[in-house]
Amino acid sequence: MSTPGTLTADEQRLADLGYKQELKRGWSGFSNFAISFSIISVLAGCFTTYGQALKNGGTVAISIGWPLISIMILAVAFSMSEIASAFPTAGGIYYWASRLGGAGWGWFTGWFNLIGLVAVVASVDYVCATFLMNLLGLYNVHFIFNFSKAAAATDVHYSAHVNFALFGAILVLGLLINVFRSHLVAVVNNISVWWHVIGVTVIVVLLIAVPSQHASFSYVFGHRINASGFSDSMYWFYVLPLGFLLTMYTITGYDASAHLSEETHGAEEASAKGVWRSVFYSAVIGWIVLLAITFAIQKGHEAEIVKAGFPALSIFTSALSSSAAKAVILISTVGQLFCGVACLTSASRMTFAFSRDGAVPGHNLWRRLGKNRTPTWSVLFVVMFAALVTFPAYFPNHLGTPVAFLAVTSISVIGLYIAYTIPVFLRWRMGEGFKRGSWTLGSKYKWINPAAFLWVGLCVIIFCLPFSPEGVFFKHGFNWSAVNYAPLVTIGVMLAVTIWYYVSAKNTFKGPVRTIDELDADVALPEVAQYP
Repeated sequence: MSTPGTLTADEQRLADLGYKQELKRGWSGFSNFAISFSIISVLAGCFTTYGQALKNGGTVAISIGWPLISIMILAVAFSMSEIASAFPTAGGIYYWASRLGGAGWGWFTGWFNLIGLVAVVASVDYVCATFLMNLLGLYNVHFIFNFSKAAAATDVHYSAHVNFALFGAILVLGLLINVFRSHLVAVVNNISVWWHVIGVTVIVVLLIAVPSQHASFSYVFGHRINASGFSDSMYWFYVLPLGFLLTMYTITGYDASAHLSEETHGAEEASAKGVWRSVFYSAVIGWIVLLAITFAIQKGHEAEIVKAGFPALSIFTSALSSSAAKAVILISTVGQLFCGVACLTSASRMTFAFSRDGAVPGHNLWRRLGKNRTPTWSVLFVVMFAALVTFPAYFPNHLGTPVAFLAVTSISVIGLYIAYTIPVFLRWRMGEGFKRGSWTLGSKYKWINPAAFLWVGLCVIIFCLPFSPEGVFFKHGFNWSAVNYAPLVTIGVMLAVTIWYYVSAKNTFKGPVRTIDELDADVALPEVAQYP
C-alpha cells in the first residue's frame, strides 16, 4: 500500500471511485483470470451436473446444448466486462448497480449476489465431498467412516451423513487457506489453472484410449432421454430446459475477477479481460471434456448410468479400468477443491465490500481484516451460511437422489445471474451516457445487453421449477424430500431483505460509502463523478 502522496495508478483509480487501498494489491492479470477460471472449473461443474442434462434431455442436451448456451453466457460476460473496466472495485456488481441506478438497485443486487456466492461455495464443496467419498470407496477405505461402495449402496442415510461430514471438513480447509496471506490464495489459483489444463488433457486421453468401445456420433449428437418422470409431451418446453442447469451452473462465478480487482495490478483492463476470457476458455475446454465423457458411455450401461445420482461417476467406473477410473476421479476431486477455495475467496471479498458499506447485519465484524490483511471474518461468514443452506442434504430422499445439491446449484445460478444482469440492464438503459473504461463493447452493447438479461430472465424461471413430479406441490405423490427449495430460499431471503430495506435500511443505507476521506487530509483527490 502506497504512502500518502504516492498513489499508484490503480490506487488513484480506486480513489476516484471513492475507496482507499485497504486490501493488499498483489495479484497479476493472470491471477485475476485464474480465480474466475478456477471457480468455473470444468472439473467441477461438467462432472457434477452432467446428470442433470443427461436425464433431462439426453446426450443432445450436452453435445449441442452446451455450445449454444455458452454463446448466451458470453453475452452476459462481455456485458459485465465493460462495466468491470469502468468500476474496478471489490464490490463488483453491487457497486456497479449502485452507481448506475442508485442505492436501492445496489441493495438488491448485492443481496442476490451474496446469496448466489454463498450457494456456489456450498454446492462446489458438497459435491467435492461426494466425489471424495466415491474415490475413497474405490479404495475401500475404512477410517472413522466406512467409505466402501457397498456401505453407500445399502444405506443412503449413512452415505448422506458421511458426505456431510466430509463437506464440513472441506469447508474448514478452504477457510484455513483463505485466512492466510492473500498471496497464498493467488498462488493456489495459479496452480489450479495448470491443474485444470493438464488434468483435462489426461482425462480426455484416458476417455479416448481406455474404453473398449465408444458411442456413435449419431448417439452423442442426436439421442434424447427423459428420465425426469414428466410426460414425453413436455420434453421440448419443460424437460430439456431443466438440463440447461449443466451449462448455466458450470459457467458461473466469473464475477470473481471483478471482486478481486482491488487486489489486482492494472485492474481496469485485467479484471475486464479476466471476466470474459475465463468464460470463453472454460466453454471450449468444457465442451471437449463433455464430449469425451459422452462418447465413453458403454452400450448396455445406459440404464444404470441414467439411474445413478451422479452419472459421470458411473460412466468412469463402467468405461474405464479401475486404475484409470481412480485417476479421473482423483483429478476431478482435486480440481473441485481448488474451485471451492476460489469460490470462498470471491464470496468473502463480496461480503467484505458489502459489509464495508453497512449492508450486512453485523457489518462492523464482517468488514474487519485479519493481521495478514485478508477479510478473515467475511470468510467465516460465508462458511457458516454455506453449511446452513446445505443442511437439508443431511436428510436424503429414499432414492438417494441429490435433490439438495440440485437445489443449491439452482440457488447459486438464480442469485448470481440476477445480480449479473441488473447492472447490465441499468447500463443498457443509460445508453451513451455510460462513462466507459479502457475495455468497451462500443455500440454493440445495444444488442448484447438485452440478449444477456432476457436470456437470464428465462433461465431464472426454469430453475425455479420442480425437478420431478414428486416435487410438484398439491400433486398426488408429493414428497418434501423431492422439492426444489431454490425458489423458497431465494424468495424467503429476498422477502426479508425487502422488508428490512423499506422498514429501516432505506433511511440509512445510501449505497457505497466513501472510505477515501479517511486518507490524510494533505492528499488532494478528485471527487467521484456521480451518474444522474
